[in-house]
Amino acid sequence: MLDTLKAKPLRRPRGGLFLLLGPAFVAAIAYVDPGNVAANLTSGASFGYLLVWVLLAANLMAMLVQYQSAKLGVVTGKSLPEHLGARFTTRSRRLYWAQAELVAMATDLAEVVGGAIALYLLFQVPLPVGGLIVGIASMALLSVQNRRGQRQFEGIIIVLLVIISIGFLAGLVLSPPDPAGVLGGLVPRFQGANSVLLAAGMLGATVMPHAIYLHSQLAKDRHPDARSTPERLRQIIKATRVDVIIALLLAGAVNIGMLLLAASTLGGISGTDTIEGAHAAIVEHLGPVIGVVFAVGLLASGLASTSVGAHAGATIMNGLLHIRIPLMTRRMVSLIPAIILLSVGVDPTWALIVSQIVLSFGIPFALIPLLRLTSSREVMGEHRDGLALRLSSLVSVGLIIALNALLLWLTFTGHA
Repeated sequence: MLDTLKAKPLRRPRGGLFLLLGPAFVAAIAYVDPGNVAANLTSGASFGYLLVWVLLAANLMAMLVQYQSAKLGVVTGKSLPEHLGARFTTRSRRLYWAQAELVAMATDLAEVVGGAIALYLLFQVPLPVGGLIVGIASMALLSVQNRRGQRQFEGIIIVLLVIISIGFLAGLVLSPPDPAGVLGGLVPRFQGANSVLLAAGMLGATVMPHAIYLHSQLAKDRHPDARSTPERLRQIIKATRVDVIIALLLAGAVNIGMLLLAASTLGGISGTDTIEGAHAAIVEHLGPVIGVVFAVGLLASGLASTSVGAHAGATIMNGLLHIRIPLMTRRMVSLIPAIILLSVGVDPTWALIVSQIVLSFGIPFALIPLLRLTSSREVMGEHRDGLALRLSSLVSVGLIIALNALLLWLTFTGHA
């Protein structure tokens, strides 16, 4: 029996592939949501290739933390919110949940607004109506998970991820980036306060707190037998590592591709500080077909990411407060703020960028506990993070906190 368990996941091509196409692809959707589109397009249009290094660094950090989150769920059989809920006092749990819920709400806002913009670009649907359609469609996606299980849900999300990738990268075929500009963008630097503000938004859009909370839940649910034998656990951890690398490489390529497309196509063009303006410029310079493909990618991004965001919010609430609310009920309630904002005429692209800045401030609250748990021999046993991984995590957390502190200083001193 043990030999069968050892051979099944990694020696058989089908089993290996099946393991790879799992939880990390669901988590990766959070890294290509409409908030990324707004932040990356604005960055490329405003500063060219200047902030390519931010996306590269953020994606490397994302690989690191998503692997740690998934490994925590696989090794312990508990999600990150469940671990925190078991360690905090009642008051601390409620306060922690409040900030995590704020992050989840900011995430949901970005995703619904992005999907509504896509429907407007494709069919001229009014933004509030588009937001409602996106909410209803996300309920349909969530019902797949409720009725058919996580694996069917993962399959749909992977298909949407492919559509997103095509939608956001197709324009690079007609407008390839300048190689010298890309190389120059790998050198860490800023260009004024606005570039710092955008960098914080890009970081918040790329390293997603709700994805950190959720991935541990997805991994433990997908591999309930991971701890059946030590050999099986090592196999699942290895497969999880590959899963994260492949999924986040794809998400990172999409993010960087969006910035490169904006830098090569939208630089110096007025009005490209909004998604609608960027889309109009793409249509003008690359043709209506690329414009439609881009809008379809944006719609797929909104639909997929808002479903994943609702799942993450439910995971956070259940783990910290021990309150289980049906996903459909949560989806309906969390849809209300986005519909209100769209109805009162708030600029949707600005709302997207601000939501990503809110996310960036939630990152340390997810990363620091994750780092402590995965570094603990008491929690992880022999699978605790090694020295190199612990040091890399500390550097990542330090960089994120430093960037957010700089952003606060610029904001409150009137420089941003």
